[in-house]
Amino acid sequence: MRAVIQRVAGCAVRVGGEPVGAIGAGLLVLLGVEDGDAAADGAWLAGKIARLRIFADEAGLMNKDVVQAGGGVLVVSQFTLLADTAKGNRPAFVRAARPEQAVPLYQGVVEELVRLTGRAVPTGRFGADMQVELVNDGPVTIVIDSRRRE
Repeated sequence: MRAVIQRVAGCAVRVGGEPVGAIGAGLLVLLGVEDGDAAADGAWLAGKIARLRIFADEAGLMNKDVVQAGGGVLVVSQFTLLADTAKGNRPAFVRAARPEQAVPLYQGVVEELVRLTGRAVPTGRFGADMQVELVNDGPVTIVIDSRRRE
C-alpha cells in the first residue's frame, strides 16, 4: 500500500458536488492499494499513520501524533498513487489492486485507524470521481509505502 499523508488545517471530499467526508485540523490520507497487498500491510500502515509525530508540541517541535494533537483523519482511495510512468507519457495502473481485493483492504485500514485513534474516520467513496479540498498545514506531506516499511 502506498499512502500520501498531508497535515491539514482542514479538508473535505465531495462526490458529484455532495459532501461525503470532512475534518478540521488533522491528516488527509490518500491511499492506494497495490496488487498483492495483504491485511498485514494495512494494519502496519494504519499504525504508522496513527503514530506519525508531525504535529507541533508546546515548543513548536513536531513531537505529537494526530490523537495527541486532537486532530481528525480523512481517508480517500487513490489508485493513481500506483502509477507506472516508466514507458511513455501515459501512466499505466497495472500495479493497482482490482476493487474486489482493494475495497476490503482499504476498509481494513479505515477500521484500524478508528480503533487506534478512538474517533470516527470519514472517507471518500471508493472508485468515485471525487473532488478533494484541503488546506495543507506547513506544508507537511509524507509518503509511506508498506512494502518498503518506510
